[in-house]
Amino acid sequence: MKTTVMLTGDVNLMGVEDPAVPFRSVSKTFEHADVVFCNLECCLYEPPVPRKMMADEVSGYEGFYASPSSGRALQLGGFHCVGNANNQNYGPEQIVASNQHLDQLGIPHVGTGINQATARAPAVITRNGKRVGFLQRTSQYWPNNHEALEARAGVAVIKAYTAYQPVYYKDGTLPPNRPGTPPVILTWCDPGYLANFKQDIASLKSQCDIVVSSHHMGHKGDILDFQVEIAHAAIDAGADVVMAHAEHYPLGIEIYKGKPIYYGLGSFCFIKSNKRYLRGWVGLLARVTYEGNQVKQMGFSFVRQNDDTEVVIRAPDQETEALAEIRKMSARFKTQFEIQGDQVVFSTGS
Repeated sequence: MKTTVMLTGDVNLMGVEDPAVPFRSVSKTFEHADVVFCNLECCLYEPPVPRKMMADEVSGYEGFYASPSSGRALQLGGFHCVGNANNQNYGPEQIVASNQHLDQLGIPHVGTGINQATARAPAVITRNGKRVGFLQRTSQYWPNNHEALEARAGVAVIKAYTAYQPVYYKDGTLPPNRPGTPPVILTWCDPGYLANFKQDIASLKSQCDIVVSSHHMGHKGDILDFQVEIAHAAIDAGADVVMAHAEHYPLGIEIYKGKPIYYGLGSFCFIKSNKRYLRGWVGLLARVTYEGNQVKQMGFSFVRQNDDTEVVIRAPDQETEALAEIRKMSARFKTQFEIQGDQVVFSTGS
């Protein structure tokens, strides 16, 4: 029996006035999936005072807060689960309130919680006899009281570090003491955080047929070493697909040990998203089909959002610039792409 999993990038419901609008078109596509999952990059929370006053009075970073009534869009659209470990789910009170609204809607969520244990806990969706498990972690979070701890609500994280290595010679022309030479940027994961994450993936895989590992990570179009480290560790531990989100445009795609890694799905519903292309942002709807527990087909469709907030599928021939950039960013992984209808499917080149 076939199982189709559809995954989207960032969903931010700020500015959504009619919850029936954003996903009314793509919900027809979602009907062909067994499970649909997104990264919810906002809290369903009504601030007690206007945002400008909060910005003046509260130190630290303020997250994105969408009207709780907008959460109905997720239910109407057909999402089965959401992840909310990201830099925009911020504030213990806000996170708890948002999760309560999701619970009222009957939408499972992963990546945040009232403490570290609940933030790290998975969600498992059973559809047509298949158990699909979800975990989410963020490597982009704020240092001021954002990470979930033993007795504090917050987001589940994988901490990563940065170092700068001087370039001693470049093309055999620059001496090691040349002032102003840009360094090589090195990134890597905290071993303890990564070990705990791998244990969580392995434990979830023992309970599920398919495991989705979701991550908020990315920086200015680069696929950094720590991102590859996390993605490979997830699959080595038992994940069947890895999805990432943070940049508001697509990044490269890798097939590792026969399993897909989407290093950046971009935006899916994000009215305030920054612009990457001349006509506004473009995102990806990942589609992975399994035969039994083995990957049968890996692909994606392009999406954009209309001015009325409606998300629509775009044909690949309408997004030649975006596809060319994805090909370029994926070349290091030798990923090959082929257009099939409204989808782009991919495989590993020989």
